[in-house]
Amino acid sequence: MTALQAPQLRLSQNVIADPPVVLAPMAGITNTAFRRLCREEMATQLPDGARGGLFVSEMITTRALVQRNAKTMRLIRFSDDEVPRSIQLYGVDPHVVGEAVRMIVAEDLADHVDLNFGCPVPKVTRKGGGSALPWRIGLFDDIVRAAVRNAAGVVPVTVKMRVGIDAEHHTFREAGLRAQEAGVAHVALHGRTANQFYGGTADWEPIAELVDLLDIPVLGNGDIWEADDALRMVRETGCAGVVVGRGCLGRPWLFADLAAAFAGRPVRARPSLAVVARTMRRHAELLSAWEGERWGVTDFRKHIAWYLKGFSVGSEVRAAMANASSLAELDDLFARLDVEQPFPEAVLGQPRGRTSGARDVSLPAGWLESRESRAVPEGAELADGGG
Repeated sequence: MTALQAPQLRLSQNVIADPPVVLAPMAGITNTAFRRLCREEMATQLPDGARGGLFVSEMITTRALVQRNAKTMRLIRFSDDEVPRSIQLYGVDPHVVGEAVRMIVAEDLADHVDLNFGCPVPKVTRKGGGSALPWRIGLFDDIVRAAVRNAAGVVPVTVKMRVGIDAEHHTFREAGLRAQEAGVAHVALHGRTANQFYGGTADWEPIAELVDLLDIPVLGNGDIWEADDALRMVRETGCAGVVVGRGCLGRPWLFADLAAAFAGRPVRARPSLAVVARTMRRHAELLSAWEGERWGVTDFRKHIAWYLKGFSVGSEVRAAMANASSLAELDDLFARLDVEQPFPEAVLGQPRGRTSGARDVSLPAGWLESRESRAVPEGAELADGGG
């Protein structure tokens, strides 16, 4: 693949993904520290003149944003050099979603808004949100139109969704057409249904079908574990770009590989444990700078197993890292690693993060009875901060 086969993704004059790569919002992961780390890694392989990809915030609940929930206001903080600023919003009430977008525009809180219609987590779907919502296509239509209308042409709005609820209740075709008609800049499609959760293998055929159906760009998501998977997805589906989630857990350098791949260069990062340890230290340092050292190192603990996957590290050291509460403690533990170990090739192409498989989707009572209903389920709006 050459760079000409995967041109930059332009959402507006100021919001451009070059290469056409998007970091997927992940709860508890894609905070400002991790986004910065991924951007730093991508920058090492960007061709001259390339701007870099889009690095999207954790999911932000619209009601919490409108109510200026303290946690939410922390989650939407961006570093001074983070351009463009991308926020993903979750909401079920068109009015509240519209007010959240209006607030973002009026207060210059972000440069790009993505709408979440893909989350399969029960606490979201049982309220009619996330990947459950496109089944109620009338309500979906109202939400997307409210967001685009209140963005007022200042901030581009995009949509991320799944194939449907399950094999009998696909929603991606009609939702894609409605989103296009409403004026979104692009649609991203994860090649799984809600009931597949994160198990099995993503089906890229619906992505190709949506590419053929729509006139606006379609991005593909699902099972991009290596940069060459991204190239294969573009080649097989014709999608305009890729959304990368679990593949970068413990591997922020995947974005360097993606930059090189979309530029047509074969270089791929295979960091030794010495380099991985330096990256881990940088990650913990960025988290500490964001919310304080004790919080930052504590939050970093969940990343340790992902970073060390495949490396020979004793259980005692792993356990100690999982209980560390300061950068000094981490430094002492890094010093105990056999840092001469090469990157474990056996983990390449393997799933990372959640891998739980098929389950019944929690839905509001009577949810599947009507597609055109515009009624907002009672108690549907989540008031917590998001993430």
